[in-house]
Amino acid sequence: MKLTLDTNRYTDLCRGEVSVVETVELAEEVWLPFVVLSELRAGFAVGSQGPRNEAVLRRFLLKLGVGVLFADEQTTHHYGAVYRQLRKQGTPIPTNDMWIAALVLQHSLILFARDAHFDALPQLPRV
Repeated sequence: MKLTLDTNRYTDLCRGEVSVVETVELAEEVWLPFVVLSELRAGFAVGSQGPRNEAVLRRFLLKLGVGVLFADEQTTHHYGAVYRQLRKQGTPIPTNDMWIAALVLQHSLILFARDAHFDALPQLPRV
């Protein structure tokens, strides 16, 4: 399984939530979209444990099979399709989550997230 973590699931992983840890351990690849990385670091910047959280994140990113997903021109086509679909359905979701969805679709990955608004994209594979 090639898994993409949303911000909330990365946080659950760091908190040691058993079901999340087990799911991540079963994955052959784990990806953090650039947007998730940005959300995490924004939280670190305003939190009281920033340096500690950054060290944990850096160790996670160094693990075998873990990587960061960045947007490219092809991603923008997926983003446009997701945007069009959500607008037509009248089911908007946060912009950052549209980027995450676009990356998941582009790279044929599985999204691991708690947010119910991703249900508006039935083509998005989820755990």
